[in-house]
Amino acid sequence: MAHLAPDSLARPRLWLNQVEIYFSIVQRKVLTPNDFPNLEIAERRLLDFQDYFQQIATPFEWNFTRSKLKKFLARLDRHRQHPQAA
Repeated sequence: MAHLAPDSLARPRLWLNQVEIYFSIVQRKVLTPNDFPNLEIAERRLLDFQDYFQQIATPFEWNFTRSKLKKFLARLDRHRQHPQAA
């Protein structure tokens, strides 16, 4: 079972992002390709990865601020209004 740090619980949206990132890692590193001959092997691979990840895991550095989001959305909006010629 994954462990949550107490300070990350103070910001529910941040720990939810960390959970989403963790499952993205599991999808890429463990479940792809989906070549499991049976569910027991899939379960073992997931549990082995969980044990490994708990040994190496560090907190995710979330640095995408509201300011960066506003700049990104403005740039995206400009691109939609004036797409460059292909």
